[in-house]
Amino acid sequence: MPNGQHGQPSPEQPPAGGQWYPPEWPARIRALAEGALTPAAPKRAATVMLLRDTPAGPAVHMLCRRASMAFAGGAYAYPGGGVDPRDEDHRIGWAGPDQAQWAARLGTDAATAQAIVCGAVRETFEEAGVLLAGTTPDTVVGDTTGDDWEADREALVGRELSFAEFLDRRGLLLRSDLLGAWARWITPEFEPRRYDTWFFVAALPEGQRTRNASTEADRTVWIRPQDAAAGYDAGELLMMPPTISTLRSLEPYGAAADALAAAGAQDLAPVLAEASLEDGVVVLSWPGHDEFTKRVTLGGGPV
Repeated sequence: MPNGQHGQPSPEQPPAGGQWYPPEWPARIRALAEGALTPAAPKRAATVMLLRDTPAGPAVHMLCRRASMAFAGGAYAYPGGGVDPRDEDHRIGWAGPDQAQWAARLGTDAATAQAIVCGAVRETFEEAGVLLAGTTPDTVVGDTTGDDWEADREALVGRELSFAEFLDRRGLLLRSDLLGAWARWITPEFEPRRYDTWFFVAALPEGQRTRNASTEADRTVWIRPQDAAAGYDAGELLMMPPTISTLRSLEPYGAAADALAAAGAQDLAPVLAEASLEDGVVVLSWPGHDEFTKRVTLGGGPV
């Protein structure tokens, strides 16, 4: 569940709003600035903002990562994870915009685009039990909570089964038209674990239901983006910049279909944090997202 997120909160540094900066960041930023730290290559990842309509407006499915997790423990995030190299398999059953069209949208080659889209659909099934696939280009599978589905889901999680093999075995086509690309965030260069993460939006298919299928989350919620953002602002819900930024961007839409219709106009220019040292103070910012700018001393304390 990468979502471009990082670390655990420091007990000495309460979050500003619902945001925190891991205490090891200043030292790593200084090492990067001094040339003593070589940035890790980011791994490809995908995450999905799954929406469903309610009388009060669309709600988004979020997972709360276990507090014991070394990576983003206690943070709220969306279903998602790293791309399996096998997601590039040319045998994938496919419906909707083809790989070339997705490559143009994502700014990649066709094989990479297929891997990213497959990763988004696969991870949504692995972590939420929701499958964006059907037996024909205009159908979607129904309930996926049976024991046979669960056995396949666990085989996918364990990488015993590739997503292409899973679809082929069940005679299914990936419904790429049910996804809309929304944003792209890259983990900062000073982080030891880095991801190049594409964010997608999708609507919960009729007849399907979410469940907490992730071993990394201790609970899940359906929550309106504005309510989640309010919880973040009040310091009640912990999130990293990519999560709260994408939540805020969903607030204007009155229905899941409206968000999907707006996906094609979303800016996919990658967002990458910038860090600098100014008179012993680390200045950390995400271009175009001023609310996340942070100034901390090299000792890790706020300015």
